[in-house]
Amino acid sequence: MNDLSFATIQELKQGLENKSFSSQELLEFYVQKFQQHDDSIKSAIEIFDTKSILEKHQQVGQQVGQQGGLLSGIPGIIKDNICQQGRITSCASKMLENYRATYDATVIERLKNEGALLIGRANLDEFAMGSSTETSAFFKTKNPWNLSCVPGGSSGGSIAAVAAGMVPWALGSETGGSVRHPAAFCGIVGFKPTYGSVSRYGLIAYASSLDQVGIATRTVYDSALVYSAIAGHDPKDASTLKQLEKKDYTTQLDGILPKNLRIGIVKTAFDTPGLDPQVKQLTQDAIETLRQAGATVHEIELPTLEYSAATYFIISRAEAASNLARFDGVRYGYRSKDAKNLEDLYVKSRSEGFGKEVKVRMLIGNYVLSAGYAGKFYHNAQKVQDLIRKDFANAFSKVDVLMMPSQACPAFEFGKFDNNKLQMDLQDYFLCPANLAGIPAMSVPCGFTQENMPVGVQLIGPGLSEQLLFKVGHAYQQITDWHKMHPKL
Repeated sequence: MNDLSFATIQELKQGLENKSFSSQELLEFYVQKFQQHDDSIKSAIEIFDTKSILEKHQQVGQQVGQQGGLLSGIPGIIKDNICQQGRITSCASKMLENYRATYDATVIERLKNEGALLIGRANLDEFAMGSSTETSAFFKTKNPWNLSCVPGGSSGGSIAAVAAGMVPWALGSETGGSVRHPAAFCGIVGFKPTYGSVSRYGLIAYASSLDQVGIATRTVYDSALVYSAIAGHDPKDASTLKQLEKKDYTTQLDGILPKNLRIGIVKTAFDTPGLDPQVKQLTQDAIETLRQAGATVHEIELPTLEYSAATYFIISRAEAASNLARFDGVRYGYRSKDAKNLEDLYVKSRSEGFGKEVKVRMLIGNYVLSAGYAGKFYHNAQKVQDLIRKDFANAFSKVDVLMMPSQACPAFEFGKFDNNKLQMDLQDYFLCPANLAGIPAMSVPCGFTQENMPVGVQLIGPGLSEQLLFKVGHAYQQITDWHKMHPKL
């Protein structure tokens, strides 16, 4: 069997149809890839044994009566904050390191029904709180392009596994950019859909009004394929959109830009202090590529961009404090063994079970929700969030899509921001506005720095414009070859 490390889902599906290899051979190939390379990259917390993967696959196939799903026989890895029945779901935290999920998340159920082979659990920042995958309670994931650099976060394990050719696709999660950020750092496609288009049932919550399951792939076409498998209304999640019917989002991907495409350029984004000059230039080059392909380019004002990061900090941390209150050592999760009374149990279990970053975010969250401060911080942040949504709506009345940087800088070395937490938090500066507005956004590879580190450009569309984003992103990838480049392991 040929080396399929960096094959796309499209190519693998064709190979399975042509009987060039079997789904079992494909699975064994990728399991072996993890065995060969993941000791150095550390993308996976656990890779399941081949026998148990195939058994679960066969059981589902018998239940749903189909073996020809959209992802039939195609292996992928799942961020370890998405529940897989019978498997540990740790959130890369000591608090849940022994928690075994009793049910499948809706996205897992749908992937299984489409024939996907779920190969393991990907590493992440603890409870998805971080931008570098350095806060995992277990180990740090490394960037396949340079092992001394971070892969980005919080979905660093999922993205690094795809970037390193150990799987062709992965699921991550986004609260403020946690799929697009590492995708830009590692040179692959990272996609965040419209809020409510993919069920959050079984995604362990960080900030419920912002959280969204995201997708990591090598190509935009593959991202559309995985999205087709998981999108749609779910009665188990009241926030999912009832009008969204299941469909195949790949059918219109012909490699041609939509006629009269209007691209909006957020001018203030390119004037942002701290934007790396190489990132700025490569992003502008990507915009120029689409302009030469027939799109028109227009400057757009997004006045609330500079307030997005602060708004995101407040809302996400407030919701994190609320969501993580359930982990108290009583019902499930880590329990301190030497507590003297109930209060002591709460204090010791949470002090010992949570890492530093999670504790800091919960403390801030409780502060901004506290009596006397909620109005000043949390409620004001919600008002600014409304303004952000209105700014985007106004922009999309003039253009079809927006383009701006995915990242402020290329992937950085481990420990670079240990003593500068604000700069670490500002990694989400260009990304979190889309989460606050609940609109779809995608990071697509657009080049490399002089140091050979990947850079991504961000495409943003109005709510439920996934089909348009896929069409534009796919057309861009037919013109460029950045997505075909991969690290040498």
